[in-house]
Amino acid sequence: MKIRVSIIVVMATTAILAASCATSPDVEIDPAMWPAREPVFGDDAVLEERVAGLLARMTLEEKVGQVIQADIASVTPDEVREFNLGSVLNGGDSAPGNDNRASPQAWLDLADDFWDASTDRSDGGVGIPVIWGTDAVHGANNIVGATLFPHNIGLGMMNDAAIMYDVGRVTALEVLATGLDWTFAPTLAVARNDRWGRTYESYSEHPGIVVAYAPELIAGLQGRVGNNAFLDDDHVIATAKHFVGDGGTANGVDQGDTAVSVRELRDLHAAGYGPAIEAGVQSVMASYNSFHGSKMHGLRAMLHGVLVQRLGFRGFVIGDWNGHAQVRGCSKNSCPKAFNAGLDMFMAPDEWQGLYRNLLQQVRDGSIHEQRLDEAVARILRVKIRAGVLDAPRPSQRKHAGNFSLLGAPAHRDVARRAVRQSLVLLKNEGALLPVRATATVLVTGDGAHDIGKQSGGWTLSWQGNGNRREHFPNGESIYEGIAAALRMHGGRAVLSRTGDFDARPDVAIVVFGEDPYAEGEGDRPNVDYEPADGMKLLRRYRDSGIPTVSVFLSGRPLWVSPELELSDAFVAAWLPGTEGGGVADVIIGDAEGAPRYDFTGRLSFSWPKTATQAEVNVGDAGYDPLFPFGYGLSYATNDNGRAH
Repeated sequence: MKIRVSIIVVMATTAILAASCATSPDVEIDPAMWPAREPVFGDDAVLEERVAGLLARMTLEEKVGQVIQADIASVTPDEVREFNLGSVLNGGDSAPGNDNRASPQAWLDLADDFWDASTDRSDGGVGIPVIWGTDAVHGANNIVGATLFPHNIGLGMMNDAAIMYDVGRVTALEVLATGLDWTFAPTLAVARNDRWGRTYESYSEHPGIVVAYAPELIAGLQGRVGNNAFLDDDHVIATAKHFVGDGGTANGVDQGDTAVSVRELRDLHAAGYGPAIEAGVQSVMASYNSFHGSKMHGLRAMLHGVLVQRLGFRGFVIGDWNGHAQVRGCSKNSCPKAFNAGLDMFMAPDEWQGLYRNLLQQVRDGSIHEQRLDEAVARILRVKIRAGVLDAPRPSQRKHAGNFSLLGAPAHRDVARRAVRQSLVLLKNEGALLPVRATATVLVTGDGAHDIGKQSGGWTLSWQGNGNRREHFPNGESIYEGIAAALRMHGGRAVLSRTGDFDARPDVAIVVFGEDPYAEGEGDRPNVDYEPADGMKLLRRYRDSGIPTVSVFLSGRPLWVSPELELSDAFVAAWLPGTEGGGVADVIIGDAEGAPRYDFTGRLSFSWPKTATQAEVNVGDAGYDPLFPFGYGLSYATNDNGRAH
């Protein structure tokens, strides 16, 4: 059954949110103000007996090791064995052999090495298997050949929650092929300032879409709670992040301060967490941001009082990359305050050995009560047991491991291509230029036309998404390649020109341009002006030559592009579509008679700015005055060329 997020329903809740956001800040966090939810996972005597038995056998050193996660660039399998670490991760630029384009086999081999080390009981230890966390945030995006989906902002434009289940399911299978078992997704941020470098990790400025999407994506990754397939061999552990308020920082500054009211924090920024917990999400990642000056990593009222006691979360809380070090009085290698506040596992990528030693001492001197340590370890063990990690064989011997045909499998690419089609938003179509007749001669140009790395954005093989070339995407298709294939079917022709030059006058020019890849704070901006003049120069050139022109704009957020809009006959917001450039061609290239093959169904889940400084323009705001409002999008069916529907 197709699950659609009703724009009418979303709009109906806007007045409630507006009233909430208008409330003067009340910085005292009272968990009683938050909804009380019954835990999804009730008492399980068999599980608890197993957890208690493991805890009774574990030494203090083994327990401390379980609550530390180290980055694979800073830890060896031998060290995992020596320190009994509970988890490893690959950070944005960490990969086997320090090669971001390492082969899938290299990932699987290293997974085996870490697993073998963690389960070695030759020293008399318990040998708890390690779990490997990865940022598979738009597909298995660290793996060469994987299917890469549109980033979350594009998925939010689809207004279709049902496909999110398939996105999660495909991502899980491709992650499992390399032996990994845990992804740091989904991001449930509600981005409110488009200057933020992580805006594209947000589905929408409105919580309604996040609320609808979260449980479906999590069900795809983990399986559905109550079903025998939950966390079985076809699924991975999911993470809801970042708890909470990351999308509401002042001026859109990454890792900054969210100085909103408690009601706004609850009703807007935390809206997706209740549904995520009800969907059985097994881990929640604490956020870098502060709340009125206090870092979330150290806020017990939120991590324990709200998340565990009120929302009924029964997984474990993982920190972000050295996020504990930002808590007042803490450092990378020492932060009892964060642990006592409810952080169950430290993400301590590089100084984990110092943290390990200090944690041991802090438990021994009473700075951390051993009961709190047991609580954290028990939470981690419960997740490992639910996910079958304690009973699973070596990663390479698991159901999907080594089946690299799953990476970019045709059925997986079909899901991604459908997501691309549904994510496109048509902002302008003067003279019904689109769809382009498939018998036409089309000039395809712009620096994004034949660059899968650019169309995929950040978190693509590398943290910032840079350094990628065409050969790094063996199963992908650039936007130009998709257009060329669509035209070729009906006798048309696509001519790729990197400079924009042409010998024979084309019937239509398609200019693909936009933001270069970035991630996290590296993408923070002083305004929302799209400053590069590359696209505008080409558009002006074709306007002066009388050549009809289509703009395909790649971006991780709405940007002020009014000059480019004015120079374009048609303008398509394509966001960051991932590896399936053919999905763009499916919608903008028609058949031989010029009839649409697919219509535009994408609608804005973020309001579009009217000026270069209008970074905060959200539906329901006082004086709301965007260029294109929330929910806007043209279609072929209406042929209205200018009204939202």
